[in-house]
Amino acid sequence: MLKVLALVFAVLTGVSVAEAKDLTNRLGVGVKSHSTLDLPELAVVYNPSSEIQVTGGLGIDTQKDQSKFAAMAGVRRIVFKEQNMNFYMGGTIGLLNWEELNDAGTREKQSGFELDAVFGGEFFFTGLESLGFTFEGGVGVISADNVRFRTIADSPFRAGIIFYF
Repeated sequence: MLKVLALVFAVLTGVSVAEAKDLTNRLGVGVKSHSTLDLPELAVVYNPSSEIQVTGGLGIDTQKDQSKFAAMAGVRRIVFKEQNMNFYMGGTIGLLNWEELNDAGTREKQSGFELDAVFGGEFFFTGLESLGFTFEGGVGVISADNVRFRTIADSPFRAGIIFYF
């Protein structure tokens, strides 16, 4: 009965049933930004099934006295699908290394790990079915000299632009 009412409501409001973007067995490569270090990363996304994505990112900057490094890996589960968008939840873990100015005015290296719980979306424009734009939000913890908790909010141009083969 409830399904019939939902179908009638969808027909009356002009909503069509959308098929999800199928990325099964597709590999994506692109760019994203590591928000903690404000570091551009090369990104990969692999879809072993229609609901699971395995992600990775690598960012390096060897600037003198301000070097940065981030290597991240993660897993996402697509929880809501639309024709041109997939909404996901997941987590990432990574290794970080950066230089910063301490209270004494000298540079010191920091190393640690990052653990994030994220939600986000990947959307595709009609006619550009192989190009995905992502946005993410969530919470994270970073461990270096001290433990730092933070919120995450990345817009489509910072969170990632991925081309799927």
